[in-house]
Amino acid sequence: MSLLVAYRERSGLTVTTVDALVGVYALGLIPALLVLGPVSDRHGRAPVLRVAALVSLAATVVLLLGGLPALYLGRFLAGLASGAAFAAGSAWVEELSSTPWDPTAPEGAGARRAAMSLTAGFGLGPVVAGLVAQWAPAPLVTAYLPHLVVALAVLVPLWRAPETVTDAGPDTGSLRSRLRVRSAADPRFRREVAPVAPWVFGVATTTIAVLPGLVRSSTPGWTVAFNAVVAGVILGTGVAVQPRARRMAAVDPRRATAVGMGAIVVGLSCAAGAAALAQPLLVLVTAVVLGCGYGFCLVAGLLATQRIAPPRELAGLTAVYYALTYLGFAVPVVLATLAAVVPYAVQLAGLAVAAAATLALTRRSGRPRAGDRPSPDRPGAVP
Repeated sequence: MSLLVAYRERSGLTVTTVDALVGVYALGLIPALLVLGPVSDRHGRAPVLRVAALVSLAATVVLLLGGLPALYLGRFLAGLASGAAFAAGSAWVEELSSTPWDPTAPEGAGARRAAMSLTAGFGLGPVVAGLVAQWAPAPLVTAYLPHLVVALAVLVPLWRAPETVTDAGPDTGSLRSRLRVRSAADPRFRREVAPVAPWVFGVATTTIAVLPGLVRSSTPGWTVAFNAVVAGVILGTGVAVQPRARRMAAVDPRRATAVGMGAIVVGLSCAAGAAALAQPLLVLVTAVVLGCGYGFCLVAGLLATQRIAPPRELAGLTAVYYALTYLGFAVPVVLATLAAVVPYAVQLAGLAVAAAATLALTRRSGRPRAGDRPSPDRPGAVP
């Protein structure tokens, strides 16, 4: 996100082009999630993650070439790599956090570790790229070098990591049936997890991509750096609250979700105030509050997903969950489209009302109903 701001500032890309670059990333990411999550359930985590690492390296090399066609292709390849990594990687982390690999791990440790890994990557990228793009020489080239170094560094440990899928069952049936994730129809997933999922990245991307631009007149000369700082604050806060979120979600994910959605309601109300007053300090306060909501909702959603999924659909249902969270990437695009007729402050206030409605809906639907399936008997699940 921060690097796209830098492209807009330094290369003259239009807002429409920047939005299209966000969209082409999602165009690669969501299909990769929905296809490669189930594939990793059948054929193993290691092959999917290893290919994802190589594609991620290729994406960085393409982006280093520069030019708009390379930007589109590189962002698409980065989306493919991310989609492959998120579902299979989260499932792999959860499985490696369970017996026999880590018999001392507490309940919910896999979800917290997966959430922290995702947030750390999602947060460090915009922060480092934004700071480099603000002050480093040749910023639109130099900003990619840290990722290139990290991607090369993980190749050896990735090839040595143990496989956790040892008995995936017979590979029969049509391709469509093999890719189908039946547990996505579970009533608990549809009522408690799915409605909250888009808010995870919805608030994160809105904070990073929208709010700094609303106070640009107050941050002349360091707009890109301020964007990076805001990204670091919201995602750093998200990491900081995840241990507490994991402990709460291990007892009751619905309670952790309620805390997260409550923070999102308050944070979006603060965001509306920040938009109306154009105050950078209020943007930072908003980033802290929404970071709490982001962290709690992400951990609670992952843990609930892991409890609901049967062992042979762990990556598949995790992929569905992540695909729903990435619907939140559309929020800044919708806000920008409506900004010509509806002020940002009004739109953000409307989002706060919608978040409050989601909170009320999930609290009510979280009550047990006749006919609900019990939690599956799998490592780490709590009946």
